[in-house]
Amino acid sequence: MKNIHSIEFYTGSKEELLPDFEKDFPYIASRAELDKYIGGYVPWHWHRTVELFYMESGSIEYDTPGGKILFPAGSGGMINPNVLHMTKAISQREKNIQLLHIFDVSLLAGEQGSRIEQKYIAPVITAPQIEVIPLFPGNAEEERILKLLAASFRLSSDEFGYEIKLREALTEIWLMLFELSCSMREKKGEHNKSNDKIKLMMIYIHEHYREKISILELAAAAYLSERECYRVFHDCLHMTPVEYITTYRLQIACQMLAKGQEPITVISHECGLGSSSYFGKVFREYAYCSPTEYRKKWQNSDM
Repeated sequence: MKNIHSIEFYTGSKEELLPDFEKDFPYIASRAELDKYIGGYVPWHWHRTVELFYMESGSIEYDTPGGKILFPAGSGGMINPNVLHMTKAISQREKNIQLLHIFDVSLLAGEQGSRIEQKYIAPVITAPQIEVIPLFPGNAEEERILKLLAASFRLSSDEFGYEIKLREALTEIWLMLFELSCSMREKKGEHNKSNDKIKLMMIYIHEHYREKISILELAAAAYLSERECYRVFHDCLHMTPVEYITTYRLQIACQMLAKGQEPITVISHECGLGSSSYFGKVFREYAYCSPTEYRKKWQNSDM
């Protein structure tokens, strides 16, 4: 299991890049130490794989277009493929360990279009009303899944038959999730076109954040009117387009401050935030410290 302290993305996108993903066994296990992530959070992103996780310690908040869910230690859940989400540690003063299974559904379903995929996989991953399946102690059914989930992370890749044992464990968990999600699947849900539109506009921002971005240009990237652009951002990210643009620029600034030695004035212009005085003002509002203080904090940390 690989310890991770950061997340990688495809260039110009917020689709997560999974560098260790192999076609012959589309699966990776991660031990995410969220308290060591720059800023203590993972920004808005998505991936084409299933995310199955267990909170070993600490507490995190998952944000999706559907709302927020708090996951304390001992809880867990499943994030459906292509669902926009972000996570943040509730406290950076405590150890925050999240264990993750990231896998393509073909690991369980086999060949595309198989009977297993049609009967047990597709009904869950194609249900637009299912963003997250949360699992909490205290509910007998969910607790059984959590025990299996915690045990599945104890499998060692060095032991004989590891791949088969892992697939068997994930299949058993999936069947239980399938049954648990029955009531969620019965609720009516339609494909939310806003989900596709917001991704197009996010990609546009990630490619042009250094430049001045008008709402008209941003809306045009997703073939929307300005009014629809505002509505989609509100519905999906619970913020305005300008707020997201500024937040994204500040996130880039945080990465540059934590990892490099560029002067503050260079960073402010590189991130599209203008003068160093304006940058200092908005950065302090965002991070509750100056850019220089932020740099010292993260470059002196034990990441």
